Amino acid sequence: MDLLRQKKGASQRGFLDDQFLIAMPGMKDDRFSRAVIYICAHSDEGAMGLIINQVQPLLFPDLLVQLGILDEQEAIRLPMKAKDFIVRNGGPVDRSRGFVLHSDDYKVESSLPVSEEICLTATVDILRAISAGRGPRHALMALGYSGWGAGQLESEIAENGWLTCPATSELLFDTDIERKYDRILATLGIDLARLSSAAGHA
Repeated sequence: MDLLRQKKGASQRGFLDDQFLIAMPGMKDDRFSRAVIYICAHSDEGAMGLIINQVQPLLFPDLLVQLGILDEQEAIRLPMKAKDFIVRNGGPVDRSRGFVLHSDDYKVESSLPVSEEICLTATVDILRAISAGRGPRHALMALGYSGWGAGQLESEIAENGWLTCPATSELLFDTDIERKYDRILATLGIDLARLSSAAGHA
């Protein structure tokens, strides 16, 4: 989160900001197998992003009750859009903390810009707004995040651990989570079968 706060005060964007990271088939870390990560902040000091295609077993209404935002009776009466709001696994770091990526039509004091159209908010204000039907037009929520130290992500990319491509709002926010990995590869014109057979060979 420090990377994001630094970014709020800086006009310069990291070259991986607002990009998708796509795990290569040879990914050795099982936590990132077939992962698609949206990079929120990248600088010389490191990178921070959210996995967008791994689902948490925790339901959004149950999370709101756990956080004391609603009681169980109120959770039952949630609007359908809020009831169906998917909670994702954002990564292995700080897994008890929630992050909401969303369109820039919703902003509070704590909202941090990621790109010209996308913000990140990590306070309960946005969860209250979503539960009341007053949230952003597009949003996704994740518990935990993925982080890299200085130069670490660049090294992993150089070693063919990840592919990168510009993110689109459509692929970022749609709820077809199961096919997201294959669909993003398809937009790059990449056949997963060929990628699998080529991975690890010079």
